Amino acid sequence: MTTIEAQRAHHGEGTELPARRKRKRSPYPSWFYLPAALIYGVLFLVPTFASFYFSLTRWTIFDSHFIGFENFVNFFREPALVSGLTHTLVYAVVTSSLKVVLGLLLAVLLTSQIIGRGYLRSVVFFPVLVSTIGVGLTFTVLMNPERGLINESLAAIGVQGPGWLTDPSYALLSVALVDVWKGVGLATLIFIAGIVSIPQEYFEAARVDGASATASFFKIVLPLARPATVTVVILSLIGGLRSFDLIWAMTRGGPGFTSDVIASVIYKQYQAGFYGLSTAGNVILFLVVTAIILPLYWFLSRKEVEL
Repeated sequence: MTTIEAQRAHHGEGTELPARRKRKRSPYPSWFYLPAALIYGVLFLVPTFASFYFSLTRWTIFDSHFIGFENFVNFFREPALVSGLTHTLVYAVVTSSLKVVLGLLLAVLLTSQIIGRGYLRSVVFFPVLVSTIGVGLTFTVLMNPERGLINESLAAIGVQGPGWLTDPSYALLSVALVDVWKGVGLATLIFIAGIVSIPQEYFEAARVDGASATASFFKIVLPLARPATVTVVILSLIGGLRSFDLIWAMTRGGPGFTSDVIASVIYKQYQAGFYGLSTAGNVILFLVVTAIILPLYWFLSRKEVEL
């Protein structure tokens, strides 16, 4: 007689499994989620569906006329709008790539046995706490081509500094570098959390086997810190694709349209009174972010499970 049968015989039950009793579920969990669902619906779902509708109209505050996909057609006919979309992709790729690489290297450094490790962690993370507009205004002064501290420092060693924010070839990348300086601290913090969660037994076994620090990095840190890497990649890409405040504070999309991203173009269209066109731009931005992030997250998560 099996253990289960013996227990059932002891309690005077038959060998057949009884019908599963239906438990009366309390309505409390459902009611508990209702306020959050209501807030989410009012603040996110309703504006999202409303923006999809108004992107198909020519509207003002008091009136709207349905015009179909004309706003989207006009969006892709405008060179400034298309270039803004291109700049957005370039900006997102540059900032997210640098944050991942620099954040991982800094995290490896700041989890090693170095002097002042806690202080250095604070220094790296400090820019994250500073206002984005404040950072933008500060670096606008520092990057002034004539009186900025950066070019004056370069001139002291005989190097002619470029017009960081006034030269069309440098403006977008200059803002991207400032974005990396401000955001790499958060990436570093996430990587630190991922690295310190790795069991020390792996590193001890690697040292016993005579593995070098480089081998431990590629064989232990990189594979086991993959969840942190996925998080940093996704957050950095989303931030880069939606970036607006830093660019607006430093260049306002200039010189010309050379540092315009789609968010700044949308804002300019709102300022000019083209509400339907700017709403269509918002929808396009939403679709671009969704089309990039969801497949990437699925791909990276699937690879993570396979590991």
